[in-house]
Amino acid sequence: EGGGLYLATTGIGTRLPGPRMGLNQIRAGDALIVSGPVGDHGIAVMLAREQFGLRGDLQSDAASVLPLTRALLNFSGLRFMRDPTRGGLATVCHEIQRATGLGVHVQQAQIPIREPVQSVCDMLGYDPLFLACEGRVVAVVAPEQAEAAVQALRAQPNGELACVIGRLEDRAHHVVLHTELGGQRIREELEDDPLPRIC
Repeated sequence: EGGGLYLATTGIGTRLPGPRMGLNQIRAGDALIVSGPVGDHGIAVMLAREQFGLRGDLQSDAASVLPLTRALLNFSGLRFMRDPTRGGLATVCHEIQRATGLGVHVQQAQIPIREPVQSVCDMLGYDPLFLACEGRVVAVVAPEQAEAAVQALRAQPNGELACVIGRLEDRAHHVVLHTELGGQRIREELEDDPLPRIC
């Protein structure tokens, strides 16, 4: 009878003043922000393992996200934030879509991806949007505060390439990638880890 999974959690402390966040706070029209380039960690680990005979000097983005999250807590329009470690940016987008029922519309041209990451993905068939990030934050912010939130992130370590990458919309209720050529692609959910377990 005890064959299931049982979790017990305890919270100790006080809730600090600031915006009340949660997936249930997200609204249509809100902006989707990422604090920096995606996929660095996943590709850095792959190169370190040398399992494909590839080498490079790409560094993992592993870093504390505390300065980034503290900067965002100053905005009353902050709805939600999360690190895109397991499953990358696209998996966070699917989590948001499932919880809200809204369409997550992402602009491919706005997503920061370093050229070496994109090159390795092109060679091996990986999607950088599903690769692990260790020092990044994905946030949903009210549209009128989005640009100010981006500027606040850019003033922090590892946040200089932060940008708005999309919007939450009450249409096309999927995760939709708007391509650089003007097309639209529904991004399906990841079925398995793109790489063997990292940590």
